Amino acid sequence: MLTITVPGSSANIGPGFDSFGVAVSRYLKLNVTKSDSWEFNHVGEHIPLVNHYEDHFIYQVAKKVASWQQAKLPPCTVIVDSDIPLARGLGSSASAIIAGIELVNQLCELKLTEEEKFHYAVNIEGHADNVAPCLLGGFVVTVKMENLVTYKKLPAIGTNLVVYIPNFELKTSDARKVLPESLPMSEASAASAISNMMIAALLTEDYTLAGQMMEQDLFHESYRAKLIPNYEAIKRKAKLSGAFGTVISGAGPTMMSFAPKGVGATIAEKMKKEFPDYEVAALLLDEKGLQVAGKL
Repeated sequence: MLTITVPGSSANIGPGFDSFGVAVSRYLKLNVTKSDSWEFNHVGEHIPLVNHYEDHFIYQVAKKVASWQQAKLPPCTVIVDSDIPLARGLGSSASAIIAGIELVNQLCELKLTEEEKFHYAVNIEGHADNVAPCLLGGFVVTVKMENLVTYKKLPAIGTNLVVYIPNFELKTSDARKVLPESLPMSEASAASAISNMMIAALLTEDYTLAGQMMEQDLFHESYRAKLIPNYEAIKRKAKLSGAFGTVISGAGPTMMSFAPKGVGATIAEKMKKEFPDYEVAALLLDEKGLQVAGKL
């Protein structure tokens, strides 16, 4: 049996709009065995029902990459398990894309490089900051311009994470609609400087300053805050509980705090009492990214 494991991700991280992303310790796992026909079996509550394998998103990704590689995709049975909630800003689609790419990579023995997997993922997903952490793990800075799509993974970040997952979905397309088409030069310059300072603080392990900067975003959070109940209250109470800083996870509606190492669980317990209608969980930054075990 072949096992493919992919972490979820959180994109933007405040001022890193459409550029920064981190891998989180929620996972999508595929257990794959050879078969005479295609079959997807689901485990867990976070995976949507699919009536036919050709409608399955992971299959569609694998099929697309196989066609790009001019390879024939052999049938198999795939058991899919996930604890990444859908449409909550924690990379459920991005993890499925990386899983689908690795599935065809293994089934067709393509021997794709890390760069090839990254570029295929960006072509399918559109946003490098979502898929890069799922592939690489850790904190990843990406850039997607007309003639340049690339990434750089930072050294390990010494913080815990706390996520606040509400019981409703928010589509990325809806979260994009509230954003302005442009920013004045002075505001864009300030937003860029804040982003730069956050990265500098992370690289020098000044997590207090990094937390301050991630809460000063000028690109997107102030516009999206209106879509997220308890936005200000979660940020304020997380800071009082010991968090460095709190941001919208991806396009929302989940929010995420960066917390001192070893303190995430304590903060999560405090915040559960403050927000009983949320799923509050202490997570880790996953530094490994895509993992493959076994073989067919």
